[in-house]
Amino acid sequence: MKRVGIFIAAALLSVLFGASSFGYVQKPEQKDHSKQQDSNKNDPKKNEKKQQDAQKQQQNAQKQQQDRKQQQDAQKQQQDRNKQQDAQKQQQDRNRQQNAQQQQQDRNKQQDAQKQQQDRNRQQDAQKQQQDRNRQQDAQQQQQARNRQQDAQQQQQDRNRQQDAQKQQQDRNRQQDAQQQQQDRNRQQDAQQQQQDRNRQQDAQRQPQDRNRQQNAQRQQQQQRYREPARQMQRSQQQARAQQQEQQRIWQQRRSSNWDSQRRSWQQRGGYNGYRVPDNYYRSHFGRDHWFRIFSLPFLFAGGYPRFQYDGYWFEVLDPYPDYWGNNWYQTDDVYVGYYDDGYYLFNRRYPNRPGIAISITF
Repeated sequence: MKRVGIFIAAALLSVLFGASSFGYVQKPEQKDHSKQQDSNKNDPKKNEKKQQDAQKQQQNAQKQQQDRKQQQDAQKQQQDRNKQQDAQKQQQDRNRQQNAQQQQQDRNKQQDAQKQQQDRNRQQDAQKQQQDRNRQQDAQQQQQARNRQQDAQQQQQDRNRQQDAQKQQQDRNRQQDAQQQQQDRNRQQDAQQQQQDRNRQQDAQRQPQDRNRQQNAQRQQQQQRYREPARQMQRSQQQARAQQQEQQRIWQQRRSSNWDSQRRSWQQRGGYNGYRVPDNYYRSHFGRDHWFRIFSLPFLFAGGYPRFQYDGYWFEVLDPYPDYWGNNWYQTDDVYVGYYDDGYYLFNRRYPNRPGIAISITF
């Protein structure tokens, strides 16, 4: 803007200077022209020369006028160039300002992006910390579950040891009772032998008739002893047939119509809580390699469930048996007791890939 003002002031001064010079030139020319007119009257050559001089002066004036016009045009062009330069400078200033604003916006965007990245990083760190806490809590819960399971196993082992001790005590008691009964029988037999000896001594002292009566009585007694086992065998056979008929009736009632929906595993029952056979005894008396048939075993029906006795243990059958086992499976099929999925089941060897029936050990 200062440069434009300077050019405008210079132009005004040049215009004023040109006008004053032109006026100053005009006045002498007018005087000379009047004198020339006076002298022209006297000398034609002088008049011609004067005319030529006047023409030259007029041409010089025109040339000066043209020079001033050219100078004004040059000044105007310079002013236009100055204006154009000022406009370019203003445009450059605006461009620089826009560039600065764009750069500031870019910096702001970059800062926003960095802030968002920092927020995402903080969020990811928080999520990772939460995941670490969750993993730690899961590990603690798993450890607690393992501890509870170990405690439950320890308690179960204690119960098993206690039950084993009780069973051993019961076995000892039964053995002692058997020994006591054997001793009682032995004493009774000794008393009978002594009585027989006294009787024989008395018989030897009696007359031959008494010996004959005694011999007759002994023969009758012996005949009676021979007849008594026959009567007992007849009674036991009748009882066995009655038991077999009762067993058949009970098993027919326990047949399932839809075994997949009616059966329940020990997990579905909440876990096995009955007596557990010691591992060493189980391996030597139970499992796939130790099968039997239920029909030939002691059998009873108690508490709404059938029971059978095998190898010194009573087993209570909790599930109904599958319909595909048939009507007389307990007579014809080989079955075995297996420990599977934390509980005891009765498996049928005729169907090796099928589930078993849930059973429980009772006393």
